[in-house]
Amino acid sequence: MNPIQIALLGAGTVASGVVKVLERNQEELRRRAGRGIEVAAVAARNPEKARLSIGTTLPITQDFMELATRADIDIVVELLGGISPARELVLAAIAAGKHVVTANKALIALHGNEIFAAAQAKGVMVAFEAAVAGGIPIIKALREGLAANRIAWVAGIINGTTNFILSEMRDKGLSFDVVLREAQRLGYAEADPTFDIEGIDAAHKITILCAIAFGVPVQFDKAHVEGITHLDAADIRYAEQLGYRIKLLGITRRAPEGIELRVHPTLIPATRLVANVEGAMNAVVVQGDAVGATLYYGKGAGSEPTASAIIADLVDVTRLHTADPEHRVPHLAFQPGALANTPILPMERVTTAYYLRIHVRDEAGVLAEITHILAECGMSIDALLQRPSGENDQHTDVILLTHETLERQMNQALARIQQLDTVLAPIVRLRKEELR
Repeated sequence: MNPIQIALLGAGTVASGVVKVLERNQEELRRRAGRGIEVAAVAARNPEKARLSIGTTLPITQDFMELATRADIDIVVELLGGISPARELVLAAIAAGKHVVTANKALIALHGNEIFAAAQAKGVMVAFEAAVAGGIPIIKALREGLAANRIAWVAGIINGTTNFILSEMRDKGLSFDVVLREAQRLGYAEADPTFDIEGIDAAHKITILCAIAFGVPVQFDKAHVEGITHLDAADIRYAEQLGYRIKLLGITRRAPEGIELRVHPTLIPATRLVANVEGAMNAVVVQGDAVGATLYYGKGAGSEPTASAIIADLVDVTRLHTADPEHRVPHLAFQPGALANTPILPMERVTTAYYLRIHVRDEAGVLAEITHILAECGMSIDALLQRPSGENDQHTDVILLTHETLERQMNQALARIQQLDTVLAPIVRLRKEELR
């Protein structure tokens, strides 16, 4: 059979990896897919720069729309990132009868429902393995490998930048600001790191995993999102003393009244495998009723790791290129007409345990006041740590771990505790998960 023809929209680091891996492993891929996979052309804003980046003699055009809809193209690979013009190009490619492969988590998290509906109507595929956790095949695992299971929860370290920052803060005892500058110097963090450190990137990804795990539409607007900018090295140190490590987790969980969808810094027992994922690596834990817990670990970003996921999608699309659309794996694992309308729970209705760091005057009766308020709000204490005050220090930190309680109850208790005359600074509140 003639090689399948693909168009690359974008000519950055990931596109370079796609070209290299396709060229290096062409024969292996042909044996897997049943036919060759060839890049027909590339679209780039700066063709000269793109040629240097990709290192190829491939045709390069500045007309993205023309390439996305060109008659001889079978698969359009969107590698631009962001929403516009990626959304317009993807929808145009679908309308022209092209299959689409994308690494664009923001596009899928915000506009996936629209894109999947258009693809279903046109009978084409949209593949997006590279949109979550880079080279880790977590989407394929959820959609196919774990199809026998009723998923209970998914939790993951799915942003390498924040994991690098937290790892360095723990290992070296440095402040957030110092480690962020180092992450930027090393290329782990962008010049504007907002999407990473504020949890938005991780929220895009866990939104996608939530939809696949539970068979619901993608609903990024319902996600609870917190970043790591308020974390102090002291919190990481105290967590260690209590037997925990702090990671920025994306968590989605099946609950009695709906589905939890949240991103926030989380205390995890140091004995858990996922707590020991360091540096810029990613890991996702999935709990299924039949298989139990499974862990997926690897590089969450980078040229060739991301290219690995993109090309795996290309192989899948090539295999199913002429298949009856009814026989393909649904975009969100469940048949489009069978997606559930299970509600995403607001954070105040989520039940979890908490870490509290309360800076107080070192006076008799302070701890009793705090624990009395917690008890009145229906909470009990699991562990307590108090930093010894210095000889001339009139202040101290009280660190509490609670048993599970509703977020709404915790909010009520914190509002009351913060009003105490003996509490001297805003209370640091983190959530704790046992992941079992």
